[in-house]
Amino acid sequence: MEPNSCSSVDLMSRFASILSMKAKFFYTGVRVKDLEASVRFYTTLLGMKERSRNTNAPGKGTVVELVNDEGGNTLELNHYEKGSPFDTKYEAGEGLDHLAFVVKDLDAALEEAEKAGHRVVQKMQEPGSRYAYIEDPNGIWIELCQFG
Repeated sequence: MEPNSCSSVDLMSRFASILSMKAKFFYTGVRVKDLEASVRFYTTLLGMKERSRNTNAPGKGTVVELVNDEGGNTLELNHYEKGSPFDTKYEAGEGLDHLAFVVKDLDAALEEAEKAGHRVVQKMQEPGSRYAYIEDPNGIWIELCQFG
């Protein structure tokens, strides 16, 4: 067995821990370099509607949520100001910002994630919601959200 490979027992215990979290896929967050051009593209060309637009003070950015009339998942466009820790050089194809999942108990979900070896990258709170980011095995940020 190679030094970095996982045994099937290790993999099963990690998956069991993750599956017990029972999170529901919520939305996809994409980092964009030109927020207004991106909003026009998704609304004019693809027929999505702007549901909300908010400032993300901790991230020094703007968040726009887009939805379809028929329902489905939300597309979240994230644009970060100069000076934001997330304002990095934009590379085409590297715009996936994060995937978001709703959980009933954020603290329990984070405990499960940490036990499975997925570190907490950042925690945030807004009125009516708490959320935190963990990393998947590829380094993609996964947002875990608790509302209420």
